[in-house]
Amino acid sequence: MTVDADAAQSVYVAPGDHDELYAFMSGGFSGNVSVYGLPSGRLLQQIPVFSQYPEKGYGYSEQTKALLETSWGFIPWDDSHHPQLSVTGGEQDGRWLFINGMNTPRVARIDLATMETDEILELPHTAGSHASPFLTENSEYLVSATRFSVPTVQRDVSIRAYKEQFAGVLSFVRLDPEHGRMSLAFQVMMPGFDYDLARAGKGRSHGWAFFTSYNSEQASTMKEIGASQADKDFIAAINWKRAEACVAEGKAKTIPARYAHNVMDHSSGVATTHMQASSVMLNAGDCPNMVYFLPTPKSPHGTDIDPTGELIVAGGKLATVIPVHSFSKMIAAIEARDFDGEIGGVPVLKYEATIAGEVQNPGLGPLHTEFDGTGHAYTSVFISSEIVKWSTETFTVVDRVPTYYSVGHLMVPGGDTKTPYGKYVIALNKITKDRYLPTGPELTQSAQLYDISGPRMRLLLDFPTVGEPHYAQALPAKLIKDRQVRVFAIAENNDPYATKRVQDTRVQRRGTRVDVYMTAIRSNFMPDNIEGIQLGDSVFFHVTNLEQDWDVPHGFAMMGNRNAELLIMPGRTRTLVWVPQRVGVYPFYCTDFCSALHQEMQGYVRVSERGANVPLAWNGPNGTLR
Repeated sequence: MTVDADAAQSVYVAPGDHDELYAFMSGGFSGNVSVYGLPSGRLLQQIPVFSQYPEKGYGYSEQTKALLETSWGFIPWDDSHHPQLSVTGGEQDGRWLFINGMNTPRVARIDLATMETDEILELPHTAGSHASPFLTENSEYLVSATRFSVPTVQRDVSIRAYKEQFAGVLSFVRLDPEHGRMSLAFQVMMPGFDYDLARAGKGRSHGWAFFTSYNSEQASTMKEIGASQADKDFIAAINWKRAEACVAEGKAKTIPARYAHNVMDHSSGVATTHMQASSVMLNAGDCPNMVYFLPTPKSPHGTDIDPTGELIVAGGKLATVIPVHSFSKMIAAIEARDFDGEIGGVPVLKYEATIAGEVQNPGLGPLHTEFDGTGHAYTSVFISSEIVKWSTETFTVVDRVPTYYSVGHLMVPGGDTKTPYGKYVIALNKITKDRYLPTGPELTQSAQLYDISGPRMRLLLDFPTVGEPHYAQALPAKLIKDRQVRVFAIAENNDPYATKRVQDTRVQRRGTRVDVYMTAIRSNFMPDNIEGIQLGDSVFFHVTNLEQDWDVPHGFAMMGNRNAELLIMPGRTRTLVWVPQRVGVYPFYCTDFCSALHQEMQGYVRVSERGANVPLAWNGPNGTLR
C-alpha cells in the first residue's frame, strides 16, 4: 500500500513549526523511552530509564548510578514495555510518565517537565512484570502483575511442583498525589497462572482493576502447547478498595522481601537507594468479595476498559471472537452469586452472566484495544496483520485496514482515558520486512500512523522507531510544552560537589582519591591543567555547568576512561570517575558542540608513577598552575 500526496500533507510539519502531540514509546530491549512528535513521526528525545545511556552519561555518572541499583546489585539494562501517563479524574494531567522494566521487575517514574527519570521501584515476589504499570483513575495506585508465576516466597523446589508451589502476585503501588513518589502498598497472592496485561477501571468501574491471565492449565514446559489447551482462561477482576479494607482489617501478612527503591533528589540532582526488607501480602482467599475470575477465550492478552468504564474488552490471542464483558452485569452476577466454581479461593463467574457481546470475525489473533470516544473501538490483530474498527454499541466490525506487519499493541492518543483524543491510531508493528532500506539482518522497528477522523481508517505515515515499541501513550503538546524546564538554577544546585563560581575551582587529595572541582562555561573548563595525579589514584571529576542559557549543555570526556562521557545540563553538576592506567599527559574535552570555540574547550591531566615527587597542582582563572 502507498500513501497519497494528501496523506503526506496531513503529516507535514513545516520547518520551525511544532507537532500537535507528544508520543512516548517504550524502547523494548533498549530499556528506555523514545519521544516522538505527532503527526510528523519525528524523533525528539530518548529518555534513559533502565539502561545505561552513554550519550547522556546516565547510569555512568556518580549522581545517576543509584537509579539502576536493585536487590541483585547494579543492573544496567532492562526490557521496557508499557508507558503510562498520569491521570486525574480519568484524564491525562501531564505530570508524569511511568514505565515498567520486565526482566528485573521494576517500575519507573519520569518527570515530564524535565523528561528525566526521577524514581525506580523494584517489585519483590514477581518475575517479569509484564502487566505493568497501569494507573487507577486518579493515579492513586499503579498496578502491576507477575508474568511468570514462581515460588512465593522464593525457595528451592522442583519445577514439577508448579501447580502446588508456584503463585502469581499482583502489586499495588501507592502514588503520592503531590510528588508522584511511589511506595509498595500491598500485594495479592493469586493462583499460579501467567498474568499478561491490566487496566484499572474508571467511571462506574472506578475502584476495580482487571488483569488478563493465560496458562490456567498451569503448564511449566512447552507452554505454546500446554498453555493453549483450555477453551477459556481468565480476567481477574479485583476490587482494590476492598483489598485496602482487608489490609486495614489485618488480613494481610508482612513477609520478608528485599527490593530497592531509588529516588532522585531534585535539589541536589543526586539519586540514592533505599533497600527495603518486607512487603505486605494478602492471600486472595483470605479477603472475601475482593477478586473474581471472568472466563475469557482464549489466552487473552489485552484487557481494555472503554471510556465509560462499562465495557471490559479482552483480546484472546487464539480466540475467534473479541469478548466484551459488562461491568454492570459482572456486579449483578457477583450479587447473585452466579458462580461456576472457584480456583484458589477465587470465585469464577459464569461467562454468560458477564458477557455483553462478542465481536464476530475480528481477524486472527486479536490483542489489544483502544477507543476513540465516539462509540468505536480499535483492536490490533497480530496474525492477520490488521487493525479492526468495531462499534461498542452493536459489537460489529465497521472497518479494517492492513498493517505492515504484524501489529502488536496499538495506541489512540488518550485512548485509555475518559475522553480519547480520537484523531489517530498508531500501529506498533513487530515486523517491517520490505518497508525500509535494508540494514543487514536486523531491520528497523517501526510504527504506522492512521487517520481515524472519518468513517474509514486511512494510512498516513510509516516511521522508524527505537527498540521494540511494545506500547505508547500520547498527549496534546499543550499539556506539557510550556512547562519544560530550560535550565537548573545554579544558585539552587545543592549537589555536595557543585562549584558555583570559577574562583572556587580546586583539586583535593585524600589518599588515593583525588577530587577535581571543575566548572564548564563557553568555552573552557577550569581547571584545565592538572598535575600530580599518580597511578593508582581514582580521580573524581565533579563538573558543574555554569551556563544559565537554554540548550547549552556541555560534555566531558577523558582519554582512556573505562566509563562514558558526561553530558551536563545548564546549572547541573555531574561526576565522572577516572582511574588512570598509564604514565603520561592525557587530554579531556567537551563532547557537545557548544560554541564557535568548542574545539578549544579542552585540557590536560599529567599522570606520574606512584610515589613520584610531582606536587598536586592546577591552574585557576588566570591560567597558571598553582
